[in-house]
Amino acid sequence: MKNKFSKHWVSSKQPRKQRKYIVNAPLHIKHKFLAAHLSKDLIKKYNKRAIPVRKGDTVKIVRGKFKKKAGKIEKVLPKKTRVYIENIQNIKRDGSKTYIPIHPSNLIITELNLEDKERQKILQRNKLETKK
Repeated sequence: MKNKFSKHWVSSKQPRKQRKYIVNAPLHIKHKFLAAHLSKDLIKKYNKRAIPVRKGDTVKIVRGKFKKKAGKIEKVLPKKTRVYIENIQNIKRDGSKTYIPIHPSNLIITELNLEDKERQKILQRNKLETKK
């Protein structure tokens, strides 16, 4: 394993190589790792199972300590592959609150933020492709 990152790497059974690929991936590829599943009604509407999360999306947590809680995404961290959600905070001893980072694979998108016109175009394109 000479190179830090290779575009031509397909896959490996070895977890160490899989982890290395994820850690050393450039941001435009890490963006794809930030995808979360859509809710059942959104899957039917957009004919797509997963979409990369964005600030403003409403999500429901399905794994971990905060299971079944919902909120809007406050911040997306592509370098760490984590997301901060509105009401999911830890209260420290001094009383201050800190966000708890959550991996997007543990989320289900219940409502999309469609303010961005590029995102709307992508979703419309997916709709048209599946109708053909």
